[in-house]
Amino acid sequence: MKIFHLSDLHLGLKLINKDLSEDQAYILDSIVTLAGRERPDAVVIAGDIYDRAIPPAEAVTLFDRFVTRLTETIPEAAIMIISGNHDSADRVNAFRDLLKRGGIHMIGLPPMNREEHVEKVVLTDEYGPVNVYLLPFVKPSWVKDIVGMRPDGLLLSYDESLRRLIARENIDVRERNVLVSHQFYLPLGEKADDVERADSEIVTVGNIDAVGTDCLAPFDYAALGHIHKRMTVGNGAYRYCGTPLACSVSEAGQEKGILEVTLGEKGCVTSRVLPLIPLREIRRITGTLEEVLSRACDDYVTAEVTDADSANMIDGRDRLRAAFPNLLEIRYVSRLDTAEKTASCPDVPMDAYALCRAFLGDMSEEDSALLQDVINTVKEKQT
Repeated sequence: MKIFHLSDLHLGLKLINKDLSEDQAYILDSIVTLAGRERPDAVVIAGDIYDRAIPPAEAVTLFDRFVTRLTETIPEAAIMIISGNHDSADRVNAFRDLLKRGGIHMIGLPPMNREEHVEKVVLTDEYGPVNVYLLPFVKPSWVKDIVGMRPDGLLLSYDESLRRLIARENIDVRERNVLVSHQFYLPLGEKADDVERADSEIVTVGNIDAVGTDCLAPFDYAALGHIHKRMTVGNGAYRYCGTPLACSVSEAGQEKGILEVTLGEKGCVTSRVLPLIPLREIRRITGTLEEVLSRACDDYVTAEVTDADSANMIDGRDRLRAAFPNLLEIRYVSRLDTAEKTASCPDVPMDAYALCRAFLGDMSEEDSALLQDVINTVKEKQT
């Protein structure tokens, strides 16, 4: 069985000052073309369809066009979509039962009461059934009626909530099982702070949303969304596919693509990357003004100019805008190593949590956790 694994489309995203709708339409058309060529049995989109909970109408139209073309190109394939932390779970969940009749499984909400379970789609091939569990983004407060709470009356952690939610499913490990999920699963043996994250991702204070990958043990493959860089967690069958299109300057130079996953008989899972070539690259170009200008192009460019006096001149800025019609920003940088610059600068900005801690002084562990939760909630409301 062949599965296309996608996630984090972030339709409606603006890159600094640039509307990416043309670029996103181009990459979605490329995905449809590859689907027509490779004929997958299923396509999964592991969350973050849109860049914000209330997307612009143009983004909704773009997604509608994509799904329509996909179903026309591979009408026999199952289309499975879950919501991510950027999406409105309720909006994604709308028409859930109606869409299911047409082979489109669009799941916005996780189980919310004891009678509900994680949505399961059963596909079949020559080796028997493949059970695909569709688990949208989960916050502990949403599932507390199912998984319970701590003895002190506080919510369980993300890690414990996900473990309990998965454990209550009757998963037959003799069969092939796939999980589609949008959470921060921590790579085996790594610390949360050491995982490379893109600027476009929401990173919680204290990484309180981290979930251990050992809870994925019942699954033969986990199609994960949330991390914007292609990455393997746990064993080689638990994977983030990354975004199909770079969403921030921090993703400049990353290779993007579709993960094509093939499930053979039980225990046999292989995958390969089908590259996606963007309409325009995101690039950082560093050098003197003249060196930067010599690399003129139509890509989305952050110009890092080392002779600030030249670039600060009105003429220098105008020349950069003429050379790079899709110029994102001009940064004036020193040739010094970044670490040296940081060490020599006493005014390194602190994040919101650090600033609040500095202002409030000594805090109890409970107050510190409350502060983290408040800041994380504000971050989520801003998407």
